[in-house]
Amino acid sequence: MAITILEGSNFCICDANGDFSWPTSGLFAHDTRFLSLLSLTVNGARPLLLSAGKVEYYSAAFFLRNPLAGELEQDSVSIARHRFVGEGMQDRLILHNHSMQPIAFELALEFANDFADIFTVKNHDFALGDPSRAELPPHAEVSFEQSENQFVLEDDAGDAKTQVILSQVGHAEAGKIRYWIELEPRAGWDLNVEVVPSLDGEVVMPRVAKRRFGEERERVEASLSAWQLRVPQLRASWNDLSDSFTRSVADLASLRIHGGEGLGNLPAAGMPWFMTVFGRDTIITCLQTLMFGPELARSALEVLAELQATEDNPGTDAEPGKIVHEVRRGKAAKHWFETYYGTIDATPLYLILLSEVWRWTDDAALVRHFREPAMRALAWIDEYGDLDGDGFIEYRKRSATGLDNQSWKDSWDSQRFSDGRLAKSPIAPVEAQGYVYDAKRRMAELAREVWRDRELADRLDREAEELRARFNAAFWNESRGGYYVLALDAEKRQVDSLCSNVGHLLWTGIVAPDRVDRVVDALMGPLWSGWGVRTMSAEDRGYNPLSYHNGTVWPHDNSLIVWGLARYARWQEAHRICRRMLNASGHFDHQLPEVFAGLARAETPFPIAYPTAARPQAWAAGTPVLLLQHLLGLQPDRRQHQLRSVFPLELPAWAGTLRLSGIRAFDRVWDVRIDESIVKVEERG
Repeated sequence: MAITILEGSNFCICDANGDFSWPTSGLFAHDTRFLSLLSLTVNGARPLLLSAGKVEYYSAAFFLRNPLAGELEQDSVSIARHRFVGEGMQDRLILHNHSMQPIAFELALEFANDFADIFTVKNHDFALGDPSRAELPPHAEVSFEQSENQFVLEDDAGDAKTQVILSQVGHAEAGKIRYWIELEPRAGWDLNVEVVPSLDGEVVMPRVAKRRFGEERERVEASLSAWQLRVPQLRASWNDLSDSFTRSVADLASLRIHGGEGLGNLPAAGMPWFMTVFGRDTIITCLQTLMFGPELARSALEVLAELQATEDNPGTDAEPGKIVHEVRRGKAAKHWFETYYGTIDATPLYLILLSEVWRWTDDAALVRHFREPAMRALAWIDEYGDLDGDGFIEYRKRSATGLDNQSWKDSWDSQRFSDGRLAKSPIAPVEAQGYVYDAKRRMAELAREVWRDRELADRLDREAEELRARFNAAFWNESRGGYYVLALDAEKRQVDSLCSNVGHLLWTGIVAPDRVDRVVDALMGPLWSGWGVRTMSAEDRGYNPLSYHNGTVWPHDNSLIVWGLARYARWQEAHRICRRMLNASGHFDHQLPEVFAGLARAETPFPIAYPTAARPQAWAAGTPVLLLQHLLGLQPDRRQHQLRSVFPLELPAWAGTLRLSGIRAFDRVWDVRIDESIVKVEERG
């Protein structure tokens, strides 16, 4: 069993004993591993597990008992191991003699580190990488400084160090500390172990580290308490909804990372390999969670504007105005990129987020503040996004080590024809055209009502309508009863797989009115698994319910589809997805994973896990929040500064009773309840 805890972009992966015992475990900071081996033994043997688990997202506890080793009788000694992760890691070991006799035994701790970058470690995740092609570095040199009672581990270049500071003096040798412990009956013994990572080789004095850990723990606890008080509170009789929402609140708190100097927090993409800024993931998570208030979204807009590309750099797939795809630090940045821009959709999604924050806040000052990054993003769409001047945005990898596919389905094999052939780039993804249409419509609204630029507004409205007409001609296929294809390839041929991407089109509004029913029928027909909408239709040759993007079910994908169904008042289908998706969450301890298998519900008694799905993962955690919003039909009315429910009918009986209190919109607080199956929204007095 793996236990993961995190704070900011730093995290720890360990086994149920609290040890780092396999190739992907360890303490990670700055996209670098700072401790790869941590082993606790009693008389040379591993303790036996009693129980272990997370306490909060940043802390865990492990309760162990002694093994039959040496002269110890079974269950003579209990070992409590309390762990906290912040800028580093702190372990507190508490041992007790529960026997009626004095006892003596050896406790030993072993430490080692390879200072591997996160991509090298990720390659040892059995389904995500290839360990044979990414050999882990050898263990670094370890020295013991007796005057400070600490181990210092240092990489070959001398630019990264790990300090392991001990509160008790023992017998130190190469990478190991031994303690001979003698305990009277009912007596106890404790040890503090503080692990301090440093990317620049700076050494922290032990007394400073101890004070810093104490201050940091107080800060993290206060931050969590403030978050829990600020987000809405849900009481619901439907347990799958209530428990999933509660878990989402906790997971989203855990995934907050620091945006930089004075920039606040924004959501990282997911544990364990994506604890960093991802443009697309960050934006979608913010869109999903605007019921929580605008703070995460404002931070994301600011951070992504700071990172917006300013030059044409083929080496990083960057072009002026483009929103970043991924940010890396430390050794990972040296081996790949500090900032990488290989994403087709983050730029129009940035514009959609700016508009959506405005619709929830009516904050004209915010819209004026972000006008320049918005104008640069619009310029990128027209000048760089459209590679061949056909009116559609396309992607093509220019970086030798970049991503082959740069839509949200960014695995190497995601762009397939219905016969299974791979499409060749440049590729124009179907959903990205919808994002551009929606972005231009929304920017026209901002230009007209906030920037007071009617010429710009008229131009953007005209361009959006022209795109809509071109799109509905080029991407529609009359076979299978009529559907929108996955993409256009380099030869402008239709990449004719039927995929979940078409559900995003409903959300953006680009679908021709007479085609809405056929899109809905596709989503709830050949794309429907019973647990959710699959990424690819079971009728396509490339379909595989275990393939990352070619037949699995992605919760965030389904939440955006529900948003689109709600836009067209297709409440029955929207509620069906809500119900099944939240039912599925109950089989994952109410923590929706990044992705799960697309096997049919009729064939499986529970949804089947995908082996390397990130958990927690930001847009999976945001899914129950967005599902709840559209289950209740909640929409902000900017002109009236009201939060309203647009759902006109009685909710189904399975929705039960519900009270959602503390939604923030227009600097006011709103409560929502289900009263005799009718949604009622009230402003707090």
